[in-house]
Amino acid sequence: MLLIRCPYCETERPELEFRYGGEALLERPKDPALVSDDAWTAYLWTCKNPKGPHAERWRHVHGCGRFFNAARNTVSDLIVSTWRVDDSPPANFDGGGA
Repeated sequence: MLLIRCPYCETERPELEFRYGGEALLERPKDPALVSDDAWTAYLWTCKNPKGPHAERWRHVHGCGRFFNAARNTVSDLIVSTWRVDDSPPANFDGGGA
């Protein structure tokens, strides 16, 4: 079981208290009406799924209820760091796949 640190509650809790929210650090198109159907489909449904470091969005559903970002290594399943949605990724996150 993963232990995940919520950056808002500042506690490390079992994975069962959280819900995965998809890939993080995605930039939404400024005006979706001007984006082609293929580009919009790629934005909605294509994820990077890298081998190694990956930025993910999580929600602390059985705690503060807030969304936050996490850097997780998809090979080892180790969560390296977490940070608030409004903050920049930590300096030690190399952005692999994000």
